[in-house]
Amino acid sequence: FPSHDTILTNIPITDKINGFQFITPQRGDKAKLLQFSMKNTLLYHEQKKAVHAHNRDYEARMEALQIILHISGPLRHIECFDNSNIQGTSAVAACVVFKNGAPEPQSYRHFNIKTVEGPDDFASMREIVYRRYRRLLKEAQHLPNLIVIDGGKGQLSAALDALKELDLVGKIPIIGLAKKLEEIYLPGKESPIVADFSNPGLLLLQHLRDEAHRFGITHHRKKRSASFLVSEFEQIQGVGAKSLEKIRTRSE
Repeated sequence: FPSHDTILTNIPITDKINGFQFITPQRGDKAKLLQFSMKNTLLYHEQKKAVHAHNRDYEARMEALQIILHISGPLRHIECFDNSNIQGTSAVAACVVFKNGAPEPQSYRHFNIKTVEGPDDFASMREIVYRRYRRLLKEAQHLPNLIVIDGGKGQLSAALDALKELDLVGKIPIIGLAKKLEEIYLPGKESPIVADFSNPGLLLLQHLRDEAHRFGITHHRKKRSASFLVSEFEQIQGVGAKSLEKIRTRSE
């Protein structure tokens, strides 16, 4: 292998720099070392290009969404809420967080609905939005640049009620995204915004909504499984309330 004053190169160099010797090996260990280094360099540059392109895509989506919503500030921090219940059972909700246009899974949050009886999506949405931002305010954490609600006018209105109670109306932009036609509802606007389906901003909203739905459904299934397990143990004589609660907690 070359000493500290030898530089391996893939092209012949006749110049001398401060006593360094340039060598262009054709075979042997030095040639293998040079080939290995060149492959690593090319791989590194390809990875950098891929990351750069990926980041450019995120930037394009955020900028397009700003244009659609007429928001002047950057959308570096977006949160999206979704309710999940099947036939009114095991109602849960999810909040997903995107930073710089990309998902940040460590910041995702699940919510078990506490104050709503039965399948009431509007009341459930109001509860989770209120709980989420009451906690962020209490802990002096950063608020998002945009809130996305999975749903139309009803869900958006419920979320706005929660923001009013926290004195956050007008301080955080909030929208509703209705599923079927991908209509974007804004507070105080009768007609929704309908963006082109290929618009990068709409693609970002769809990604947020789909991720919130996926995350919420996963938690909902776990909760339903836990409820089923508890109901089975309830049939066993001698299993008390404390034991059932432990089973429920561990299963969830």
